[in-house]
Amino acid sequence: MFTLKSAAKAQLDEHFGGKDKEPIRIYLASGCGGARLGLALDEQKDNDQVFDVEGYSFLMESALFEEAKPLSVAFDASMGFTVESSMKFPEAQGGCSSCGCGGSCS
Repeated sequence: MFTLKSAAKAQLDEHFGGKDKEPIRIYLASGCGGARLGLALDEQKDNDQVFDVEGYSFLMESALFEEAKPLSVAFDASMGFTVESSMKFPEAQGGCSSCGCGGSCS
C-alpha cells in the first residue's frame, strides 16, 4: 500500500506547477541522524515498483518496498517531506563527527 498525504500533494503541486512532473524516487538514505527513507527526482529502473498516485509517479526498488511497506509520503512545514513506513531503523551511532560537521554537534 502507498499513500500520498494531502499536504505532500499540495507541496508537490506547488513545486511542479507549470512544469513536467518528473518521477520521484524513494530511497534509503543515511546521515548523522541514522538511516531514513528519502526522496529524489530520478528515472525508472528495471527493478522498480512504480506507484502512480494523484498524478505523480513514485519509484522504489522492489526489494526495499517489500521491506518498508506500507508507505506514506507526508509533508510538514518544519520538517519538509517525510516517508513513513513499517521499516525499523537502528539508532544512529558514532555522533556527529562522521557527518562532516567537525564534531561540533554536541
